[in-house]
Amino acid sequence: MKTSLKTLFAATALSVSALFASAQTAPKIAVIDLAKVFDGHYSTQQQQEKLKGQEAKINEEIQKIVKDGQALAEKYKELVEQTKNPVLTADARTAAEGDAMKQLEEVRKKEAQFNEYRNDANRMVQQQIGAFRQMLIEEISKIATDIAKKEGATLLVEKAATLYADPSYDITDKVMAEINKTRPAGLPAPAAAAPAPAAKPGETPSVLFPGTKK
Repeated sequence: MKTSLKTLFAATALSVSALFASAQTAPKIAVIDLAKVFDGHYSTQQQQEKLKGQEAKINEEIQKIVKDGQALAEKYKELVEQTKNPVLTADARTAAEGDAMKQLEEVRKKEAQFNEYRNDANRMVQQQIGAFRQMLIEEISKIATDIAKKEGATLLVEKAATLYADPSYDITDKVMAEINKTRPAGLPAPAAAAPAPAAKPGETPSVLFPGTKK
């Protein structure tokens, strides 16, 4: 996540006309730890809870598809065993083999449904995450810019993009304080460490249906 944030916000700078009006005016720098603000933003907490709920529903549907597929695969195995019955007539054996092939086709359709659903779900979640990050970065950037201007800064930089900055230049806590003015009542404060992201649907173990070959 921090790499993405660096890409979106690294070396963000705001230029004030006064900086160019006088070559003698030294720039005043403000620094923000964007990753800290992003992780601590109440909207990030809400988004994580939303994603957890989506993950639970997606995994529930995946497990249902797998269960249905396993039942179809077991039926297929039974039909294959029937074709091996030595007492079957040639016609009966041919009919049994035809039933087994039809059942195998049903199993493969269920496998295709599994893969399509998992891929679609993963793509949907990734699109939501990307849109959320972009929206939140824009919101944080505006707040940070406004505060930097009020502080008289002529340049705003992201902490991760700097080798060293005097702590007195850091406006991270001021940005967080401004954000927390709109924190919904009853929403708990974030934990000291950001929670690990929920597993993505695309990370679901690829356990398909036994008794068949892809």
